[in-house]
Amino acid sequence: MSLVLEPPPAPPSKSKTGAPLKRCFTSIRTALPPPNHRFRASRFPLHPTSSSRPTVAVVLKTEKEKNAVTEQKDPPVRIVAVVGQGSVSPLKCTPWEEVMKHTAKRLKWVDEGYEMVVFTDNFHQSNDQTAMDLQKELACADILLVVAVTNQDSVKWIGTNSGNIPNVICFESDPGLVNKLGGSYVHSEMKGSIFDKVVGISQLKKTDETKEVVQTVSEAWDRFNSDDIRFCLLVIINAYIQPVPILKNLRSKGFSTLNCMVKNCGPQILDCLMDPNCRKALQCLSKCSPVDQVCNYRCIASFESPKLEAFSLCVLQKNNCLDLDAKIPEKPYVQPMLKFRGKDLCHETAEDLFVGWLGSLDWSWRVVAGQNPAYDQFPCQYQLFYRGKAKGSFWYEPVFQVKTLEGELVWRRRKYRVKRANAPGTFYFSVLDNGVVSNEYWTIVDVSEDFSWGLFHYHGAARVAGQSYTGAVLVSPDGTYPKQTQINRLSSALEKCGIKEWELYTVDNCACQDPPLEIPEGSSFHSMVDVKDKSWSSV
Repeated sequence: MSLVLEPPPAPPSKSKTGAPLKRCFTSIRTALPPPNHRFRASRFPLHPTSSSRPTVAVVLKTEKEKNAVTEQKDPPVRIVAVVGQGSVSPLKCTPWEEVMKHTAKRLKWVDEGYEMVVFTDNFHQSNDQTAMDLQKELACADILLVVAVTNQDSVKWIGTNSGNIPNVICFESDPGLVNKLGGSYVHSEMKGSIFDKVVGISQLKKTDETKEVVQTVSEAWDRFNSDDIRFCLLVIINAYIQPVPILKNLRSKGFSTLNCMVKNCGPQILDCLMDPNCRKALQCLSKCSPVDQVCNYRCIASFESPKLEAFSLCVLQKNNCLDLDAKIPEKPYVQPMLKFRGKDLCHETAEDLFVGWLGSLDWSWRVVAGQNPAYDQFPCQYQLFYRGKAKGSFWYEPVFQVKTLEGELVWRRRKYRVKRANAPGTFYFSVLDNGVVSNEYWTIVDVSEDFSWGLFHYHGAARVAGQSYTGAVLVSPDGTYPKQTQINRLSSALEKCGIKEWELYTVDNCACQDPPLEIPEGSSFHSMVDVKDKSWSSV
C-alpha cells in the first residue's frame, strides 16, 4: 500500500493541524501515542514566548477586580455523527443510531464540553429543515463520524458538505467516503491489508504519529463495545484538538523514564528479561498503546509471573518512573440501593449482600455479565466476599479464568481489601495487581430480596499506570441471567448506572472445572441477613 499526504483544503476557522488517516480501519499493532499533541489556542505555556501569548484576561474595571485573572476555558469539542438509516450494529443488533446517542451521553462523563449530535442519513429524503440543521452542525464541527452509510446520495452529500471539517472518520461505510485527520487526507493504494506496507513517506514524522493513532483507533473499533467506541473519539480529540484528561498522562517521558528505571530497578529489569514469561509480557505490552486498557490487561493476565510483579512494583508503584497520576472517575454518579427487604440499608447488611451465597455455596456470587471490556469479559468469574479474622476487616477475592494469548486456559485470582465508604452500600476497594495498586469505589446498585441476582458498579484507577476506568457486574448464584419477571427491575438498576443492557458482555460459564475457591481459616460470613431462609431462596 502507498500513502500520499496531500495539503489540506481551505483552513477551517479553528486552528488545528494533524496528519492522515487511512480509508478503512482494520486491526493493526501500535506503540506509543503521538507525542506532539495539538492544542487549541486557549492552551498557554507558563512562560509565554514571542510566538505565543497567554490567554488570560486581566480585569481592571474596578479596584476590587484589579488583580483578578481569569483563565479562558477550552471551547467545546463539537462532534457530528451520521449513521445509516435503519443500520444495525454488532452490539446485540442495537441500531447504530441508539449506540451513537448513548455514546454522546457517555462523552459527557469525560468532559461536559464534548458536544455530540447524531443524524441518520435520510436527510436527503426528509424536509429541507433536517438538511439545514445538519449543514449548520457541520459548519462548526471538529469531528465528523460516519457509520454504516452506503446510500450513494448520502455519500455524495457528505462529500460535498464536509470539506472544511478537519477530522472525518468513516466506519462500515462506502469506500468513496474519505477519511481525514487534522485537515490532511490520505489516499491509499491497498496491497493486502491496511498498513502492511508504507511506501515513500517514512521520513515524515507526523505520518508515523498518525499511524499510531490510526492503529489504536482501529483495534479499539474492531472490538465493538461502547467503551471502545467512545475511546476512539477520545484518542482523536487528544491527538488533534485538545488534551483529554484521562489520556494526557500517557505520553512517553523519554530519557527521564529510562534513567529512572536503570537507576532504581536494574536488578528487577534484568530478572524480567531473563524470565521467559516476564519477557513475553513486556514484548506483548510494547505492541499495545498505553491508553488501550483491553490490550494491556490481556497481556498482563496472559503472562503474569512473580518477576513481572517485581518489575512493575519497582518501576511503576515504588518509583513511578512513568510519572503518571490517574484519578478515579467521578462520573457517572451511581446511587446505592437504599432499602433491603423493607428496611433501611445499613453497613452490616450491605456487607452481607456482598457475601451473598458464601456458606450455602462455595462462592458468594457468579458473574453473569459485565460492562467493562478490559476486566469483565473473562470466563468463569467467581466472587468471594468474606469477613476476616481481624475486627472490622472485609475482603474480596475474584477468581476467574483467562485464555492466554498462547491459547492456554488458566485460573487467576486477586485479593482486595474492602473498607466502608460514607453511605451504606458504598465501599473502597484496593488491590495489588501484578505489582500495581488499583483503588476502586464500589456501589451496590440493587440486590433482589431472594438473592437471585445483584448489580454492582465500580469506578477505579491504577494511579501509577495512568489507567482510569468504570464498570459494572451483574451477578447471580449460578451465573444465569435473572428471570423474565426481574427484567424491568434490572433495567432500572442499569439505568441508574447509565448502562444499557446491550453494553453488557455475557460471561462464558460453561467450562468451569475445579475453580480454586478456598478461603482463609477463621473467616466469617453473614452478620444480619439469613440467606438460607427458604422463603427467599431460589437455589
